[in-house]
Amino acid sequence: MKFSLFLGCVAVSILVVASGHTFNSTLDEDWKSWKSCYEKQYTQDEESYRRMVWEDNMRYIKQHNLEHSMGKHTFTVGMNQYGDLTTEEFNELMNGFFQDAADNSTEEDDDEGNGYDEDVDDLESDEIEESDDVMKYRKLDWRKKGLVTPVKKQGRCGSCWAFSVTGAIEGQWAKKCRRLVSLSEQNLLDCDTHSYGCMGGFKLSAFEYVKENGIQSEKAYPYIAKQSHCKFRKDKIAARIKKCNKVKKGEQNLAKALWKHGPIAVSLNSHPRSFHLYKQGVYSDPKCTQRRGHAVLVVGFGRENGINYWLVKNSWGTHWGEKGYIKIAKNRGNLCGIANYGVYPIVRKYMCKTLASSNST
Repeated sequence: MKFSLFLGCVAVSILVVASGHTFNSTLDEDWKSWKSCYEKQYTQDEESYRRMVWEDNMRYIKQHNLEHSMGKHTFTVGMNQYGDLTTEEFNELMNGFFQDAADNSTEEDDDEGNGYDEDVDDLESDEIEESDDVMKYRKLDWRKKGLVTPVKKQGRCGSCWAFSVTGAIEGQWAKKCRRLVSLSEQNLLDCDTHSYGCMGGFKLSAFEYVKENGIQSEKAYPYIAKQSHCKFRKDKIAARIKKCNKVKKGEQNLAKALWKHGPIAVSLNSHPRSFHLYKQGVYSDPKCTQRRGHAVLVVGFGRENGINYWLVKNSWGTHWGEKGYIKIAKNRGNLCGIANYGVYPIVRKYMCKTLASSNST
C-alpha cells in the first residue's frame, strides 16, 4: 500500500473507533465470508475502517442494482476483492498509466506504413475495408481466434500499463507465429527504466523496451506484483516486435484497427466507483468521462440487448467483472475515452524464430 494511503487509512481508522461507529449487524456473516473468500486480514483498528468502507460499498451496490431492476442502468455492480477500498484509494493504488510526452503528438498511424510490407495473415479478415455503417453491426472476439491469453491479475500494484502491452504483443505474436505465449509483465516492471514499476508506467516506453530487447515469457520471468532488479536474459527471449503503431482517435478508427490487426492496447478512465465494482452487462455510466489513468486491452466488440459494446480484457483477476472482462458501451460518445489512445505492435514473421520457446524456464 502506498504511504499516503496508509496514513489516510490510519487517520480515518482512529476517527472511526473514536466516534464509536456502529455497523449493520445483519451484514456480519457477509463480512466474515467476504474476508475469508479474499483472505483479508487486518489489525483491529484497520478492520473498523475497512468494515465501514465495505458497508458503504454494499449500500451503493444495493441501490444501483435496485435501479437496474427498474431499467435505469444497463449493467449491474457487485462486491469484489476491492470492496474495502474507497474510490480515492482504489484509484491511487490501481491506476498506473502515465501519459507520455509522445502521446500528445499529432502523428498517428493506423496503417502498416513506414516500411511495413509483411505478408497478409490467414487470421486477418478479407473484409478489412468496411464502411462505418457496416462496422457498427459487426461482431468480433479475438479470443475465439486464439489471440488472447487468460485473464491476469496485477494485484495491489499500478502495473496495468505492463499488462496492456503484453496483451497486445501476445495477440500479434500468436497471429504471426501461430503460438500464443503468455508474456512477462514482471520483465517490463523490472527492466523498463523509463517507467516506474508499481507506481505507474508508459505504454510507448514499454513497447520501445521490447523493440530493443525482446521480452521473456511469464513462465521464465514470473509476476510478483512488485518491482525488483532486472533479471532479463537474452537466451530466454519469447517474443520480439518491430515497432508499434498508434490508432487514430475515434471509435470508428478503433473498430477498423481492431478488426484488421487484432487486440489493441488502450487507455481509459476507470475512476468511477461503478467501474471498480462492475459485475455484468454493458457498462454505460455517463460519469465515466474521457480522463485517462488505466491501461487495458480491447479484444473485440459486439451487441447485447440492443446496445453495442467494446469487449475489454482487464488485469484485475477473474473475480472482477465478467470473469475479468468488461463490456463498455460503444458509439456512445467515446465513453471513458476508450478510443483516444490505442496502440498495437508490429511483429514480422522472421521474428518467430526466436531463441526461446514458449516453454522456457
